[in-house]
Amino acid sequence: MKNARYLPLLYCLCWGGQALADTPLDLSHPAAPTAHIDITNVKGEVSITAWNRNEVHVSGQLGNGAEPLTIEGSENNLVIKVQAQGHDGWLNWGGDKAMSSSTLDINVPRGASVKVNVVSAPLSIDGIDGGDIAVNSVSGRVRINAQTPMLDVVTVSGNVAFSGHARQAKLQTVSGDILAPSLGQSVDLQTVSGHIQASGGPWDHLGLSTVSGDVQLTGGLAPNGNISIDSMSGDLQLQFPASLSSNLHATTFSGDLRSDFGTPTRPEHGPGSTLDTVAGGGNGKISVETFSGDLRIRKGSD
Repeated sequence: MKNARYLPLLYCLCWGGQALADTPLDLSHPAAPTAHIDITNVKGEVSITAWNRNEVHVSGQLGNGAEPLTIEGSENNLVIKVQAQGHDGWLNWGGDKAMSSSTLDINVPRGASVKVNVVSAPLSIDGIDGGDIAVNSVSGRVRINAQTPMLDVVTVSGNVAFSGHARQAKLQTVSGDILAPSLGQSVDLQTVSGHIQASGGPWDHLGLSTVSGDVQLTGGLAPNGNISIDSMSGDLQLQFPASLSSNLHATTFSGDLRSDFGTPTRPEHGPGSTLDTVAGGGNGKISVETFSGDLRIRKGSD
């Protein structure tokens, strides 16, 4: 019977803890059609969806131990930041240990530019049309479907998947994979061990660098465009249109080099292969260097 007296108290404590852990969010703020929106969440998940309203709306759940969430700033510049109580600094470092996960479901104007900082929070961005997108992530996956003039994503171990179209794109990972089938005129791709699968163009500029990640790249070169690719041990498979117009230089120290454009040559003594050829009118420049990875240069259809 004595235990029965504590049951109501335990019941209230359990429900009180649940309420703290799952504080619902319902916040709104007027926003300009091309507003700049800065979003930070250390732990949990962030989902950003564009809509046809001049308003930012935040729903979801705020984690226990986080400061009350507000949308700060003016209609042109807004800040949404999940911050642990008693913590501050870059990305609220260390705050992930002081609070539980927060889930942010955010609606923004379709033409807005967004800058997102996350640590272990998966991120999705859908429907942006016209605004710039910048993402800094540590371990969360990043998925983006947008039409953007400028895409800049940096992540450590999270995979990056982009669809839509980006006129300029800069994608960098350490061990995360990059999947980007619709890249525009200017592109920079960099990874250490993550795989890269990308296509698009025609490219005025494309720079690609990998250490051990494999690469599959398909696309065309703009007139007088430039492509520069280097790899240490990752295998490279490149496909260009049959109508390619470019000077083409490729070399590998110990990997196997094969090309549908021109015939590689091997030195009389020692390893390695080199390709120097002109495709079409030679109106661009392509340079590919790999140390031990295999290199395939294929001719696709126009």
